[in-house]
Amino acid sequence: MISQILTATVIGLDVFKILVEVDINNSLPSVSIVGLPDIAVNEAKERVRSAIKNSAYQFPNKKIVVNLAPADIRKTGSYYDLPIAVGILSKSGIISQSEFNETAFIGELSLDGSLRAVSGVLPIAAGLKQQGIKKLILPMENAKEAAIVDDIDVIGANNLCEIVNHFNIDSPQHIELKPLKIDISEYIQEQNDKEEYFDFKDVKGQLKAKKAMEIAAAGAHNLLMSGPPGSGKTLLAKCFASILPPLSFDESIELSKIYSISGLLNPNKPLITQRPFRSVHHTASAVGIIGGGTNPKPGEITLAHRGVLFLDEFVEFPRSVLEVLRQPLEDGKIVIARAKSRLEFPSEFILLAAMNPCPCGYLGDSEKQCKCSEFQIRQYRAKLSGPLLDRIDMVIEVPRLKLNDLIDKNSDNTAETSADIRKRVVKARNIQLERYKKFGIYTNSQLTPKLIKKFCILDDESASLLKNAVKKFNLSARAYDRLLKLSRTIADLEESENINSSHIAQAIQYRSFIS
Repeated sequence: MISQILTATVIGLDVFKILVEVDINNSLPSVSIVGLPDIAVNEAKERVRSAIKNSAYQFPNKKIVVNLAPADIRKTGSYYDLPIAVGILSKSGIISQSEFNETAFIGELSLDGSLRAVSGVLPIAAGLKQQGIKKLILPMENAKEAAIVDDIDVIGANNLCEIVNHFNIDSPQHIELKPLKIDISEYIQEQNDKEEYFDFKDVKGQLKAKKAMEIAAAGAHNLLMSGPPGSGKTLLAKCFASILPPLSFDESIELSKIYSISGLLNPNKPLITQRPFRSVHHTASAVGIIGGGTNPKPGEITLAHRGVLFLDEFVEFPRSVLEVLRQPLEDGKIVIARAKSRLEFPSEFILLAAMNPCPCGYLGDSEKQCKCSEFQIRQYRAKLSGPLLDRIDMVIEVPRLKLNDLIDKNSDNTAETSADIRKRVVKARNIQLERYKKFGIYTNSQLTPKLIKKFCILDDESASLLKNAVKKFNLSARAYDRLLKLSRTIADLEESENINSSHIAQAIQYRSFIS
């Protein structure tokens, strides 16, 4: 009778249950692993052999065949070391228990038999729970992360000996490994009490830019800032994260799964409780931003899910890299197609971008004269395509700060704090949550054309103003819809049930595209 051990693997964000079958035959000593293993899985046989021997157990001097079923799923990574070792030990009688019903094993083995952490444990625990698994045994370093999932017993172990002694109940060395329980509220409270490093009260002047950011945060709208060097664009972007509403528990779990798969989750604080702020350098590749690779992993747009993706020096990114943002900005997801697979990653993020108005940076500056030719300016701005700009809801100018504003000490006392702005943002978000709770969306930026007709009704004066704006700026149908969404957010911030002409006028000001 073969030994059967349950484990799992992650492909994209999906979890698949894997059955590790171990058979030992009286033949020439060898270890064979079948079932589409990659190099890391094939190397497991050497790690398992040394781990068993160095744990003072007898490694079978026979032919060992390990099958990873189903055989049509590609097996990658080091998840399988522990289940393979348990299968061999069970089949050879070193572990007295032969059946492990509703129990799964995950973990990498070092040569001395100790267990090493693996990535993707949180989504694996959640996926196994949905598939009826009651117990998960894994490295101690991963235990806190997996224990976030309710209704599954998570047992952490330091080495292979502890697992063997746990199952050998009649052995004098028997030890009982207890399931780990954690209080998630501690992590949430700790993050809520965390002081913000960047606060809008520290930003001198720039009242129009601050108001634009409040609107962007309230409706999850994309925003592009244009201004000379040193005007405060980067500081404004960093402060933006401080006015975003808190994550719901479901959003925290969703984000934690993404960061777990990417290997970016802190094992001591395994729950993401603040919205991500991802700042990407302009040398980043298209794969680094959208995700992919040989074994596809989430990119920056997925790591920024439910949060902010900040692209400083926006025009310095290669045009080919910027154009890959078009689909995720429109759909809120990215589909990575390969010859043998098709993976989908979520990417509902707020795009914050900053750029100079020209190559030298001083076009339109009140203090310093621009040295660029008209041709250089056109060539510089041509890096931003019309379709990409069409997907950005707000374009604002961030002018040079005046000297009086810069040295005014009284401004520190009169400036609004991020906490004050955040209260208005949260109130507007709550209005949207209540309005759209039957439609499965959360913010105005997610409105579909059908929902725009339902919730963005205009009176005659507003409709006439919008019509004139479309003609004057030659806006596309997509830009027209985004104007309506933006107007809806401005109305929500003012707690107005209907959109009026003043809301449309404000939205038009923020849609004045770079000429």
